[in-house]
Amino acid sequence: MNVAIAPQLNLKVARIFTLEEYLRKEETSIERHEFYDGKIIKMPNAKFYHNLITGNTFYAIKSLIRATSKKYLILGDGQKIYIEAENVAVYPDALVVCEQPIFHNNLESILINPVLVVEVLSRSTHLYDRVAKFDLYKLLPSFKEYILIDSRKCAVEIRFQEAPNLWRIHHETDMEKSIRVNILESMIDLKDVYENVVFKTKK
Repeated sequence: MNVAIAPQLNLKVARIFTLEEYLRKEETSIERHEFYDGKIIKMPNAKFYHNLITGNTFYAIKSLIRATSKKYLILGDGQKIYIEAENVAVYPDALVVCEQPIFHNNLESILINPVLVVEVLSRSTHLYDRVAKFDLYKLLPSFKEYILIDSRKCAVEIRFQEAPNLWRIHHETDMEKSIRVNILESMIDLKDVYENVVFKTKK
């Protein structure tokens, strides 16, 4: 595995852990950590507006799911995704599964079949989320859609897999517009995603 897959991996790591050891440590940890092929890396603390956008988006997608005839489940930022090909476990900001969740080795803490993943971008993670984390998610056969939401300005990017190795990308920056959640064949207003969010003005 490429040890530069996340910016935090430049830190020195005291020892290598197994996935099972990581999961046991994470169960009792106050802070959240991600797992990169033996390395346990502390996640940066999310700030207020990051959390607000995450909650707004979760609720908006949940409302769409209730209106669809298909059975989808949405989970929040406490559910880990495991990418077996790279032996990596990460926390998304939200994810959607279709029909039934599938877990690695029947461990409910690490899910392996998200169809949609949402990441809210921050200053410290936006490059990682856009590139390296996307490359990880693409290793999952179930993964079809990626929603990237900027927490510092009105900017949302949708990546949808139209065919193997073919991703259609749509950007939206107009607060009065909507974005299409392709797997649900429905729209979300950006006003709902950014409800009560105040952007810092540049001086």
